[in-house]
Amino acid sequence: MTPEEKIVSKLSKTDNRTRETVDKVKREVCKEYGIDCPPNIKLIEAYRDMKLNDKELEALLRIRPVRSLSGVVNISILTKPFECPGECIYCPSQEGSPKSYLDNEPAVMRARLNDYDPKRQIENRLESLHMTGHPTDKIELRIVGETWSHYKKEYREEFIKDSFDALNQKESKTLKEAQAINERAKHKMVCLSIETRPDFIDKKEIEHLRKLGVTMVELGVQSIYDDVLIKNKRGHTVKSTVLATKLLKDAGFKVCYQIMPNLPGSTIEKDLAMLEIIFSDERFKPDFFKLYPCMVLKEAPLYEDYLKGKYLPYTEKEIENIIIQAKKEIFPYWVRVQRVIRDIPSQSVIAGGGSSNLRELIEKKADKEGWSCKCIRCREVGKDYDPKEKIKLFEEKYRSSGGTEIVLTFENEQRTKLFSLLRLRIPSDPYPEVLENTSIIREIHTYGEQLQIKKNKIMEKSPQHKGLGKKLIREAEKRAPTDTISVISGVGARGYWKKNGYFLKDSYMLKNI
Repeated sequence: MTPEEKIVSKLSKTDNRTRETVDKVKREVCKEYGIDCPPNIKLIEAYRDMKLNDKELEALLRIRPVRSLSGVVNISILTKPFECPGECIYCPSQEGSPKSYLDNEPAVMRARLNDYDPKRQIENRLESLHMTGHPTDKIELRIVGETWSHYKKEYREEFIKDSFDALNQKESKTLKEAQAINERAKHKMVCLSIETRPDFIDKKEIEHLRKLGVTMVELGVQSIYDDVLIKNKRGHTVKSTVLATKLLKDAGFKVCYQIMPNLPGSTIEKDLAMLEIIFSDERFKPDFFKLYPCMVLKEAPLYEDYLKGKYLPYTEKEIENIIIQAKKEIFPYWVRVQRVIRDIPSQSVIAGGGSSNLRELIEKKADKEGWSCKCIRCREVGKDYDPKEKIKLFEEKYRSSGGTEIVLTFENEQRTKLFSLLRLRIPSDPYPEVLENTSIIREIHTYGEQLQIKKNKIMEKSPQHKGLGKKLIREAEKRAPTDTISVISGVGARGYWKKNGYFLKDSYMLKNI
């Protein structure tokens, strides 16, 4: 028996297992063998070689468990570098990398090693996730790069088809065939996200995004002030953001804003006012949010202005204070703040940045000072699930982009732990036509540790597969003022909706209620 196998064997017979227990057993066995402690990836390999069926132990050995604590696993892949239509002064440009991305960013390095081939990028990420113990039944695929909607349609369709083929582990002749296969595949694509500019969103683009299976759109909004957008040569106005937000929501898409405080032409007071407006003015109100404070990079035109003293960026402390005030007073219960700073390697940042673990530092400060952020990400149950804890139904109702949003959630009574969420929209001007006279479910998500489908022997550790999503669907159906309800389902989630009485029509799932 190898040292790794002995460690796994001892752990499999141990009660009340924790990560501290794993470390203790590792030290005991390694002292016995006179060797250094092996990494967990070696223990996972031994676990699989021994053909054990102990999902609790497998989860305990998992490397970076946070990757699957939101109920899905995210895979990000990059598109090829193309000529970008933008001239933004803050945006870096490097030969061989998509504009706005640097060649020393981990995702870019992986993409370059795979020649930006989507299939190879996904296959490598799946292998890595498997080796580190993460289930890959439910995949949230995020496509990043330059302006997605600027690429030729042929390239976009081939890119998505290849992505489905990689998850399906099977070649298909057409995109439609690849999507059909994914409904029953081992690795189901439950969410497909792209990033683009607001001024590229119109009804034709909406139709094409649905043909591809896209369910979420990240908009490079950056600012809601026209004078700031003009000064930074963004190339679009706030009017474009307002229109794109409305079109996307009325078509059922989840909408994420990328916002940049610290831009030339703005101030701390102006940026804080911008954040308040975004979450109070019904023209905006994104479902997801990324805060990317402007950074000075040598590869961007803004660098010259910085050297000449024409641009003075905020200090790290000032950036931290903006984020703290937003988390304490601005972010509502219905938004998921995915990032508060962009993860650019510190050696590439000349000024205007902050620690890459700034979010973690702020969370520690919040705990010490006794306050908390209300956003979805900060309240996701994660590993803190207690099956004995009482779960309560909450409803948030608000006006947004001319329509009405109803956000239904299952949470604990204190609203500090979020278990499951559903977004229902009563649109003002639905498009495509299939959505006429329907209410739209734009998102349904149960949080907590991702469990492999049909292999849920550690159900007591997670709220997944307990019927919370199904209960939220029934609550949404009760509240829908229309005779038909529609869902912008991820391709890999269509089977779930079929089990709940929905049928496929023009890329949406529908049900007569």
